[in-house]
Amino acid sequence: MNEHFWTDKYPAGIAAEIDPDRYPNILAVLRESCQRFADKPAFSNLGRTLSYGELYELSGAFAAWLQEHTELEPGDRIAVQLPNLLQYPVAVFGALRAGLVVVNTNPLYTAREMEHQFNDSGAKALVCLANMAHLAEQVLPHTGIRQVIVTEVGDLLAPLKRLLVNGVVRYVKKLVPAYSLPQAVKFTEVLALGRGRPLREATPKSGEVAVLQYTGGTTGVAKGAMLTHRNLIANMLQCHELMAANLEDGRETIVTPLPLYHIYAFTFHCMAMLLSGNHNVLITNPRDLPAMVGEMARWKFSGFVGLNTLFVALCNHEGFRRLDFSALKLTISGGMALQQAAAERWEDITGCAICEGYGLTETSPVVSVNPRQHNQPGTIGIPMPSTLCKVIDEAGNDLGLGVPGELCVHGPQVMKGYWQRPEATAEVLGADGWLKTGDIALIQPDGYIRIVDRKKDMILVSGFNVYPNELEEVLASLPGVQLGAAIGVPDDKTGEAVKLFVVRKPGVELTAEQVLAHMRANLTGYKVPRQIEFRDSLPTSNVGKILRRELREQELKKHATA
Repeated sequence: MNEHFWTDKYPAGIAAEIDPDRYPNILAVLRESCQRFADKPAFSNLGRTLSYGELYELSGAFAAWLQEHTELEPGDRIAVQLPNLLQYPVAVFGALRAGLVVVNTNPLYTAREMEHQFNDSGAKALVCLANMAHLAEQVLPHTGIRQVIVTEVGDLLAPLKRLLVNGVVRYVKKLVPAYSLPQAVKFTEVLALGRGRPLREATPKSGEVAVLQYTGGTTGVAKGAMLTHRNLIANMLQCHELMAANLEDGRETIVTPLPLYHIYAFTFHCMAMLLSGNHNVLITNPRDLPAMVGEMARWKFSGFVGLNTLFVALCNHEGFRRLDFSALKLTISGGMALQQAAAERWEDITGCAICEGYGLTETSPVVSVNPRQHNQPGTIGIPMPSTLCKVIDEAGNDLGLGVPGELCVHGPQVMKGYWQRPEATAEVLGADGWLKTGDIALIQPDGYIRIVDRKKDMILVSGFNVYPNELEEVLASLPGVQLGAAIGVPDDKTGEAVKLFVVRKPGVELTAEQVLAHMRANLTGYKVPRQIEFRDSLPTSNVGKILRRELREQELKKHATA
């Protein structure tokens, strides 16, 4: 592909290139923004707002404690397992300022999933919510984690409100199972001991890893994508360039319902919004729609970042439809395909069109997005500045415009590789820097991209990747199961849902309820199958490999005739 192909395709006012070396590391961005926007709100949650100045002070205290009270060294990994609370940005930026590598961890993980990620990353420290500390207690003896910091939901609220919120969560709602972690230190104690203490600010090089973000990539084994300081700076600059015409630095309020531990929200809210000095309203539990709508009613919000299932759920909520949308000027969709009906209804209700984008964990994550003034519904927009895209056939030949093929990406946001997995890295990332996405796409003559299909068997549930290999491995550990296969089936709420096909061992009585109980005990909620079908046999190839493709085709036919 002509390397200058995109330069004449960009709409007026959007630069085709960014300088990924503008800052030496993320900490330089943090320092600049926290000085420039010191009095501006950075994050709000549960009635408290942290300014950028306070964020810098608290993250500094966290970093100083790590340096003075632990044996952690620059480059060591620290797992951060928190929902959307004020503690999250404090811990993440504090860890980075101490020179550590952040391992974003889903707080809904089961013990089995936690153990894999902690061991694979080599994490030496963990920041977790008290609500999940009982799982940490089970897992930590089997890992290299020696330092644990435990926080409660209300720890960064005003003193009286902190006592109230933490008391309600622990004693009224009973959401904190009993646990014993004698080595754990309270988050509040960490900040108290670190406040005002000297800090040796880390100075990582741009090519050093800042974040290990776990993903299955194009295969089912969870791997850590090594995202460097330069990768994340590039993507924050790219996002800023495409949003500059819509969002003013230091003046916007953005609703943040998606989890910050997910790369989509992490880069947008913790990176891009940091650069622009804007305000993120953290929604701790987006499944509680009444509470979320109540929080949104408190703010004159100008931006919203979500995905298809959330747009649908909100549009069906009467309270949401009554909100004041007069300030809303930018809605961004990613994580999963945006359905046309959902986009149209959102625009009817809010008066703001949704701009769909596309990304991967391996690209920090944003690859392309629709600029608001040049929105093409049904596409994933144009490549980010300094980003090249092409489609190839199975032999690796460039297919050019208008022909579906595997989408490949080249740009400064492309990961360094998978953590300690050179073979897996070589499968998707060439020596020339081109990343194979595993998605089938078509590039239009005007430069806009359409996703046609996914190449692999990955299932996408509400924007989260679910991998059949993992599900089938868990299923196989259930006595009485002879064979199993997992596929994605269409679902109006989640885009796709997991369907499990099970072949029982001869003479075994096994019910769907027993299978579901086993899966729930070993998998995060979004991975648990919504449908189970027992069969006498499954379609296989001549070497005995189960053909998920045939199962999907059978289900699609059923869905089409339903």
